[in-house]
Amino acid sequence: MITIIGAGPAGIGMGVLLRQSGVEDFVIIEKDTVGSTFFQWPSETKLITPSFTAHGFGQLDLNAILPDTSPAYTFGKEHLSGEEYGDYLDLIAGHYDLPVREHTMVHHIEKRGEQYWIQTDENGDGHLSASIIVACGEFQFPKRPFSAGLHYRDVVSWAELEGTRMIIGGGESSADAAYHLASKGENVDVYYSAGSWFDTSVDPSRTLSPFTRERLSSSAITGKITEHTHKKAISVEQDADLLGYTVTFDDGTSIATENEPIICTGFSHGAKQFGELFEWNEEGLPLLTDKDESTIAPSIFLIGPSVRQANTIFCFIYKFRQRFAIVAEEIFKRHQLAHNPAIFDSYKAASMYLSDLSCCEKDCAC
Repeated sequence: MITIIGAGPAGIGMGVLLRQSGVEDFVIIEKDTVGSTFFQWPSETKLITPSFTAHGFGQLDLNAILPDTSPAYTFGKEHLSGEEYGDYLDLIAGHYDLPVREHTMVHHIEKRGEQYWIQTDENGDGHLSASIIVACGEFQFPKRPFSAGLHYRDVVSWAELEGTRMIIGGGESSADAAYHLASKGENVDVYYSAGSWFDTSVDPSRTLSPFTRERLSSSAITGKITEHTHKKAISVEQDADLLGYTVTFDDGTSIATENEPIICTGFSHGAKQFGELFEWNEEGLPLLTDKDESTIAPSIFLIGPSVRQANTIFCFIYKFRQRFAIVAEEIFKRHQLAHNPAIFDSYKAASMYLSDLSCCEKDCAC
């Protein structure tokens, strides 16, 4: 038995790979529903990586989770909303008849001999599994460093927020929040600790995406967004009279604001739910072998946006999908599982098999 925990793009993508390989003894456990994270995005939020149908030229849609599918083809859009991408995942799960157990919570995991007991019921019921693939995303685990403030994760629609707003944070979510608020005519002040909102890194995981930078340069929002660099917030508190908020910075200054600040401090790793199964470094990242396996729990693997290999960040779909086959190949070999080996050739042909990470560190001439 192989157990996948999570039915987002990583879990569904891995499930399809197992199905296409001819492996039948596996299950996908999801505490909510297939693609639920994407249905919880703010309604205006879109994928920052563009979708495009180019299979005929050997290029897979950047947001596809398996060969021969394309969100761009399915929805006719370059940048899908969360709801549309959730629908894409649900369509795939249905088409491949994946064994997804929705509304099922993993309460406990413990090693029993050469296998793992996965408790999925408060009364102790569960099942044994030879390998576990943790495929939990990050959006449902927001970092909340302050006692007050509306986290990006909690916004249903930017249209519901009115008035001048302070935004705390300097990443993609803060830029997205600022853009949508400014687009509806609101003035926005963005406070972040860095010296610039984006740098010149080639890796989009380390800077704002071109899609976001283009939106921020729109003439429609000119003068609506004010950046405050080198301003690291250390507290956000609601005033005693409940009529406003006070934000304090590490330079000793404080700013009062009438409207609730928007907190864009990022998200934690979904694997933190199973923290005892992984070693963690000083930066709070899970340590993995070169096969994306836990360094302390044999046959526990990690896939999805939390995967790090040396200096390589796999936080985008087009990145982490390239590790599905690496993990599957290792599991098949270790447990001597009968499978169709041709599946790996097809994944390599679709640029979904990345074993040599030296190609990930690149500079750009212009």
